Amino acid sequence: MTTIDLAESSRRRFLRNAALATTGLATSSAFPSLAIAQAMSAPAGSSVLTRTIPGTDVGIPAIGLGTFLAFDLLPGQKRDHLRNVLNAFHDGGARLVDTSPLYGTAETSVGDFLTTPGLAQDMFIANKIWSTGEFLADESHARRSLEQSRNRLWRDRIDLMQCHSLVNVSAVLPILTAWKKEGLIRYTGVTANDNEYHAILAPWVERRDVDFVQVNYSIFNRGAEQRILPAAAEKGVAVLVNMPLEKARLHNIVEGHAVPGFARELGIENWTQYFLKWVIANPAVSCCLTGTSNPVHAQENVQALRGPLPAPRMRERMVRHMQTIPGFNTLASMPWYPGKNYSGVIRRAQEAVRSLI
Repeated sequence: MTTIDLAESSRRRFLRNAALATTGLATSSAFPSLAIAQAMSAPAGSSVLTRTIPGTDVGIPAIGLGTFLAFDLLPGQKRDHLRNVLNAFHDGGARLVDTSPLYGTAETSVGDFLTTPGLAQDMFIANKIWSTGEFLADESHARRSLEQSRNRLWRDRIDLMQCHSLVNVSAVLPILTAWKKEGLIRYTGVTANDNEYHAILAPWVERRDVDFVQVNYSIFNRGAEQRILPAAAEKGVAVLVNMPLEKARLHNIVEGHAVPGFARELGIENWTQYFLKWVIANPAVSCCLTGTSNPVHAQENVQALRGPLPAPRMRERMVRHMQTIPGFNTLASMPWYPGKNYSGVIRRAQEAVRSLI
């Protein structure tokens, strides 16, 4: 697939999934793998599980905040609950926030919330570029996006800038590398959230052309274990995980089911810890991104930063248990965010377009 084809395909897929997610109609593919990576336990005496960015002495807590849809509101809407979400993550020990210009008003809210004393200097900001340019290798679109993000986030330097969904990746990554040399960003990265693009994503990791890779990975969708995670571990590329809770679908299928006793023996008290600890027990994972607009859920998410992690055989047992729960094996056919309705500028724009069709 050419760069132009990939950019257009990624754009269509993103817009389709975002549109369907806001109306509860999205589906996604998953190709589970039975391969189980080696686990790493939390350091003895450590209150928060932290992973070191390969090749540096910089540590980041293993749970981070995602802002897709959950942080998109219409201008003027009340957003104190989102501020409380960010505060809950920070108070619980999380330090990484992942956002994007494509996420509606998410960037603006994150930037505003980070002006709270004590927050800005603590947080690691991961952002994205979705850019083509006026012609091949043209930097103008990407540069405007960078400047807009710096203004919205009120940051002179962005910690991590990622090529969003591999759009125009062959042209964008050299631009990111140049920005890193200029000191505009600290790290470069590339993202994907669908198994269909893992084969395209993998070479960038295997050549270590990036500092970070962001990829979808969960107890249901274990496809990243086939190539992405082993390559990242071998080459020293940090890994951000998206969709660890499968857009709320995992919680939907376990509703009414108790956490199994064997997991409680490990200190896992709820399904959120069950799913997140399974993910971050893979030592290739640097940080697992969880998105929510509910401060109570935010507190549950950061609880996964503490306590022991499941060993390899326990992770296998956790998978086997999930396979006994009705709906798990067909989770991919469920809509994103079942029962939820996110209303922001993304939804408003989609409705405006639909009204003209």
